[in-house]
Amino acid sequence: MNVSGRTPAYWPITDDLGALRREVGAFAGEAGLAGVRLQDLVLAVNEAAANVLDHAEGRGHVIAWHDGQFVTVEIHDRLGLLVPAHANAPDPGVGTLRGRGLWLMRQLCDEVYITKDERGSTVRLRQAIAGPPGGAGE
Repeated sequence: MNVSGRTPAYWPITDDLGALRREVGAFAGEAGLAGVRLQDLVLAVNEAAANVLDHAEGRGHVIAWHDGQFVTVEIHDRLGLLVPAHANAPDPGVGTLRGRGLWLMRQLCDEVYITKDERGSTVRLRQAIAGPPGGAGE
């Protein structure tokens, strides 16, 4: 599969999250992300994929593409437990062992969206290649 330009890359979610991190990192790096911004996106994708393994019976996939301005990664699960309101989940606070995943994704990525339809739920993560929109970058 061609992983440059607008041709999307596709990876099934398996319990080998290390391989997924390497693939997403290579894709985003080829698109122009680097340094902390690249690491942040890879960590956010890992968290979303881990949530699919933990909460969605491990049934899902990842699709990524870039348009020269943003790297966009969608994490799809077929169970469909997430709804758009979850994208605004507050920090669960001190003393909670779980529930930080979506909050963490929002801290790491420029944009986080959740959609739900008859096929399941999708977490969309977007990272500006040149730095945060309106920001100075890295």
